[in-house]
Amino acid sequence: MIDSLFEFWAHLRALPNFWGFVTIPIVAAVVTWAHVWLAMKMVFYPIEFVGVMKPWIGWQGIVPRKAGKMAGIVVDNTLAKLGSLSEIFREMDPEKIARHVTDGLMERIEDMVDEIMNDKNRVFWENLPVSFKKRVYARVRRQTPEIMEGLVRDLGENIEDLIDLKAMVVRQMEGDRALVVRVFQEVGSPEVNFIVTSSFWIGFALGLVQMVVWYFFPWHWGLPLYGAVLGYATNWLALAMVFRPLNPIKVGPWRMQGLFLKRQPEISDKFAELSAQEMVSLKHLVNEMLTGTYSERTRALIRRHIGPLLEGGVIRTAIQLTVGPTGYASLKRTIVEKAAALSLLPLANPQFNKDRAKVIASIFATRMKAMSSKEFQDLLRPAFQEDEWIVIAMGAVLGFVCGWIQLVSGFSH
Repeated sequence: MIDSLFEFWAHLRALPNFWGFVTIPIVAAVVTWAHVWLAMKMVFYPIEFVGVMKPWIGWQGIVPRKAGKMAGIVVDNTLAKLGSLSEIFREMDPEKIARHVTDGLMERIEDMVDEIMNDKNRVFWENLPVSFKKRVYARVRRQTPEIMEGLVRDLGENIEDLIDLKAMVVRQMEGDRALVVRVFQEVGSPEVNFIVTSSFWIGFALGLVQMVVWYFFPWHWGLPLYGAVLGYATNWLALAMVFRPLNPIKVGPWRMQGLFLKRQPEISDKFAELSAQEMVSLKHLVNEMLTGTYSERTRALIRRHIGPLLEGGVIRTAIQLTVGPTGYASLKRTIVEKAAALSLLPLANPQFNKDRAKVIASIFATRMKAMSSKEFQDLLRPAFQEDEWIVIAMGAVLGFVCGWIQLVSGFSH
């Protein structure tokens, strides 16, 4: 037996392409690792298109290039299934939001009133008696809590008519493509790292098969062709490993399931956290109400709540003294605009947003963890599926090129 092995080794050593032959699995391992690593990078980078004659000559990462479409898929397949806007807003505790807004406004009631009045007739307002101004300040301060409580409650009850969730998220992600990349990377980084690392050993194993095949069928052009098949197969396998098998199956002592699906609890927590902080935070929702597709509806609602404050005797008298009867209607519109802008300021507080986001993240995570494997897969897979063929085809092309280089450099005799 040992003599036979020595004879076989001597036979191999005598081959004119010995070093090319024995390095086939090593080359296969390195090349496989390289093109899988490159494939994973091409999914996310570059953020902006690099090249000429966009989109024909050059490249932009699949995720940032499809940011808008992926955002729509995330809303349709994920956020819309995890909770309605009215439910999300209710869980944020509207009463607490109203108190927070009121506290923020109370700190600058005088400044706010002065700013509005000075905008129309600075000289007249500044020369009014201090006692008269104090009566105006006191009335605004007294009515603000009730107005804000009613306004926030009304916003929550009508939020479905005030926000286009899909348009909001698509606009955010198209405006910040780096955010889209970060969301997908933070959710799927363990899978990506595992795929890249394991690709070396997958390539080495398939390289051993390639070496045996070449030994019995030493057709030189088989190297680049086999390289193309290997490149195609490994990139396909790398992507398939993320989502397949759909449900756990036992293979001997091992339990096999798609990497993404296997980590459903951890991914649910991370995706829920990012969604609540970056896509449907309180700040984003309020900003969309005030500036988005249906912002005029929001302003009409604000006018309805602010109206009683402006109709009060001392306030109305102060306004008409300042701007005259004809300027009264115009000033009401100004007050609504300023009130809308000022109401957003307290909600921009990072800590308050973070506290509200925790509530939403908890709801999202709980519901994602309860999904079936099929439902969970459909949350993110459609975002990648459309352009997977590009990454797979790239593996075939690089495998062919590397196989041809190997042919020229190691089997040219």
